[in-house]
Amino acid sequence: MEIYSMVTFFEKGGLFMYPILLVFVAGMAITVERWFRLNRVRRVNRKVWNVLDPILASGEFDKAWAIIKKDKSIISQMLEMGLARQGVVRRRQDIEIAMEESMMEIIPQLEKRTPYVGLLSNIATLLGLLGTIMGLIEAFTAVANANPAEKANLLSASISVAMNTTAFGLMSAIPLLLFHAKLTSTTVQIVDSLEMASVKALNSISDFNRRHFEAKPEFSDASQQVSTQKPLLGTAS
Repeated sequence: MEIYSMVTFFEKGGLFMYPILLVFVAGMAITVERWFRLNRVRRVNRKVWNVLDPILASGEFDKAWAIIKKDKSIISQMLEMGLARQGVVRRRQDIEIAMEESMMEIIPQLEKRTPYVGLLSNIATLLGLLGTIMGLIEAFTAVANANPAEKANLLSASISVAMNTTAFGLMSAIPLLLFHAKLTSTTVQIVDSLEMASVKALNSISDFNRRHFEAKPEFSDASQQVSTQKPLLGTAS
């Protein structure tokens, strides 16, 4: 009985019900694809970072580099840009710029097709309103030539049918709008986690470089003191 009512509701809406249904199906297809893609990215990134975090903190960058080169995850793509400059440049800013450049390439991949879900939601609403307006135009045109005694009943029935497209448009638009908000929130969470990982990796690289390059002057100063003492020993002999 409920299925019959839904079919009747759909048929009474007129031709505009079909493009609304097509828009809804397209929006749901994009939503499902993005949902699985983003959740897979988030799961893989978390798994890779749990492995890399202690390695980077201990300064084993060669080991981290070997893991990253074998991995194709998004977080590995970002960290690869920074680790490629580790040991080559000393300035923190240079490594940070390299990671930001990688983020500029990654973010569009994460946001890919998600805006279309919000766009299709708006299109479904507008198609519903357009169907209602066209239905009302037809209703008033038909009532103008109808028997005066039947005008009221005919007009109310025509308006009721015309409103079906608006109702169906909203029924399609509201879920798509909610899914768009959820996909956007998930994308923001992934971007935030990547930024967190880049900052932690950058701090590890900076701390290692600072310890490494600060140790060299001390060693060179000690060697200079030994060299200055040698002539004195020779003179005393």
